[in-house]
Amino acid sequence: MPQYLSPDKERELVETANLLMAKGKGLLAADESTGSIGKRLQPIGLENNEENRRLYRQMLFTGSKDLANHVSGVIFFHETLYQEDDNGKPFRQILKEKGIIPGIKVDKGLVPLAGTDGENTTQGLDGLGERCAQYYKDGARFAKWRCALKIGDGLPSELGIRETANVLARYASICQQNGLVPIVEPEVLPEGDHDIETCQRVTEKVLAATYKSLSEHHVFLEGTLLKPNMVTAGFDCKKKATPEEVARATVTALQRTVPVAVPGICFLSGGQSEEEASINLNAINQYKGKKPWALTFSYGRALQASVLTAWGGKSENITNAQDQLVKRAQANGAAAKGEYKGGVGGAAGGESLFEANRNY
Repeated sequence: MPQYLSPDKERELVETANLLMAKGKGLLAADESTGSIGKRLQPIGLENNEENRRLYRQMLFTGSKDLANHVSGVIFFHETLYQEDDNGKPFRQILKEKGIIPGIKVDKGLVPLAGTDGENTTQGLDGLGERCAQYYKDGARFAKWRCALKIGDGLPSELGIRETANVLARYASICQQNGLVPIVEPEVLPEGDHDIETCQRVTEKVLAATYKSLSEHHVFLEGTLLKPNMVTAGFDCKKKATPEEVARATVTALQRTVPVAVPGICFLSGGQSEEEASINLNAINQYKGKKPWALTFSYGRALQASVLTAWGGKSENITNAQDQLVKRAQANGAAAKGEYKGGVGGAAGGESLFEANRNY
């Protein structure tokens, strides 16, 4: 068959993926949709309008250059990629000047998967090639697409797993053809009372199907990243797993399913508190076992909860809120090296960030 990607394009994808997975760095997921960011703004008394969303993202992106010591990339929502600071400088340019790579969420959210018991698929493949080409032209160098699967009675179904794997592979292929490193996100949701062993079994099945489909679609693995859930017990499970148990189950699942060619794995926080997400990431990196990939973070709520609380929508709190972001990013950067000692508090450091039926 003909060359799938040109050698130059392959080299660029590899370079971007490796920069994103630089040691001790991870990703800030600031890609909440208009509806989801509204849920963040409401508790601090802000109306969900474009200007308030811009002010919030401006606060996130215009703080200390120290953020770039711990954050290698930021995932934007479409609106945010084209927003500017008070002086008219695009946010993407501000980050690029700090050495942080702009990325973009390209899926259009979860929709019901017909013929299943309440399962979902993810929409947004129509026109994706054209959108990716434009995003690349406008400075984005990587993309993200989220699929989500529930654990339950007979769930996820074989159909749900196959659909997830196929959609993720089609997305990844389209991204790479347009110069964007695809972050592949097959999230096994923490909703329910299942134990950690069940989560591990389902996670392994989902990841195995995903990489089979990526292979069938000729996706260039060296130019991809994986964004999975950590393997944990369900949120309503009475028996909570220790960080060491989470690490063992998570690393084992990855060892059994993720090819060595993949340069990095950046975990989602999955509703864990800020501190819990850091401690579990640290335990995963301390786990004694074969780990041929960078193991780091791609956190949204677990990097922003304390920031939002500290900011409160008030200009006089901006510096304090920006300090909260750097402090949490530093904690996760240390955890990505297995060097986090714990105890880095924050305005919301210990609060659960779990949300049922989350679609953003």
